[in-house]
Amino acid sequence: MSNAPIAIIGTGIAGLSAARTLHDAGQAVQLFDKSRRSGGRMASKTIGSGTLDLGTQYFTARDRRFTEIVHQWQADGWADQWSPSLFQSRDGQLSPSTDEQLRWVGTPTMSAITQGLLDDLPVTFSCRITEVFRGEEFWTLVDATGASHGPFSQVVIAVPAPQAAALLAAAPKLAAVAASVAMEPTWAVALGFATPLETSVEGCFVRDDALDWIARDHSKPGRDGSLDTWVLHASSQWSRQHIDLSREAVIELLHGAFAELIDCVVPAPAFTLAHRWLYARPTQPHEWNALADPGLGLYACGDWCLSGRVEGAWLSGQEVARKLLENL
Repeated sequence: MSNAPIAIIGTGIAGLSAARTLHDAGQAVQLFDKSRRSGGRMASKTIGSGTLDLGTQYFTARDRRFTEIVHQWQADGWADQWSPSLFQSRDGQLSPSTDEQLRWVGTPTMSAITQGLLDDLPVTFSCRITEVFRGEEFWTLVDATGASHGPFSQVVIAVPAPQAAALLAAAPKLAAVAASVAMEPTWAVALGFATPLETSVEGCFVRDDALDWIARDHSKPGRDGSLDTWVLHASSQWSRQHIDLSREAVIELLHGAFAELIDCVVPAPAFTLAHRWLYARPTQPHEWNALADPGLGLYACGDWCLSGRVEGAWLSGQEVARKLLENL
């Protein structure tokens, strides 16, 4: 095998799980991401003196391997347990939740985990890869500006399934699998209040037309900032129906739904923000672990290959690294 590095497209938890394992096994890697920083849906948004988790709100650990790595993240100061005052809302009625699942968050932001995994690995940010093709021996990547990157010995694609399908064109069978995955959108809205809301709610599972989840982001360990910050996630159905609505209109509608749900007076927020996650989660879990064409040297991983959770993304990255190393 040549000494050309391995290209990894995507610096979410799946891509970084694969990258770190490959690097630790002595393989040279080069990462690419269309965003300005690592994290994907685990990225955090900076607002004034604080931050917000607009995407992934928390994660759980069930698999033994993932549980061990989460405890290592905790020891490294990247993660901690979050035990919010948890409620549920159905038909407009708030009640305490009986869910006792152990929840984890990144500290002091969710993206602390991906930043820690990335560490000093070579990465090119603000670079959207649009094409992946193989010559006689090596792979070349082409970005949205038309610039080429390479040569690479292998390519790992760690982006949402609809985006992965296009980049897997060199392996039609893999591309077809990725194209078969349906992913749900989610509108996320952040609200910041100058005076803390007078409520004991810190997290709430919502069952109505508009909202699916609300969280007092400020209640998570390690957070700071002067505002009482809240994150609202719309339901998948509502998000699909309002996919092209303006951010201003989404904020107005979800702020109204939040005000009706919460058990206190909700003043006008001092800060608002909306973000549309087009590919928030797969509609159903799968059992592929990872996709691989070892003969070509083309691989794909992501939460969509497994459970749709952070744990699934990490395990998928581990599996793609294992498959790749087996076939060197």
